[in-house]
Amino acid sequence: MSLTQVYLGLGSNVEREKHLLAGLEALADFLCDMHCSAVFESQPVGIKSGPFFNLVVSAKTDLPLIELSRRLKLIEADNGRYAQDRKGLPLDIDVLFYGDLAGNFDGLTLPRAEILKNAFVLWPLSLIAPDKVHPGVGKPLAQMWAEAQIDQVLAPAAFEWRGEQLTPLEMLSDL
Repeated sequence: MSLTQVYLGLGSNVEREKHLLAGLEALADFLCDMHCSAVFESQPVGIKSGPFFNLVVSAKTDLPLIELSRRLKLIEADNGRYAQDRKGLPLDIDVLFYGDLAGNFDGLTLPRAEILKNAFVLWPLSLIAPDKVHPGVGKPLAQMWAEAQIDQVLAPAAFEWRGEQLTPLEMLSDL
């Protein structure tokens, strides 16, 4: 069985810690070699709501892209994403990169466009995969972050998963 490197963006603005923890646990059930970026608090983009917590997960999977996407939607649904009476966004999980795929795959465009638009995607992604080259830009993610001119304010947030502090203490002490 061959494994594909994937990068997923997670975000929540409703019971943020609860839903991100639930999402991470659900992902850990079927992804291998999972690593998490630092967690960042950000103001909402494009919606009126409270602030978000965002992070990026690096992992490997044996699932085809469409099956991975289907499972992510189930995890979102389990956390109230599609409930009629929901307020805000309990859990959002997006495929940012799936191996080296580029293009449109059954309505899923890769790499995800938000990488280039949102600091809450690009900064954590650049931390977890600094040398990964964005195929559409031709530059490593760390360089893209260093050159980014995105007008969004992010703040590193303390966040623990499975006894590990995801956001390095030195990032938190700079606040």
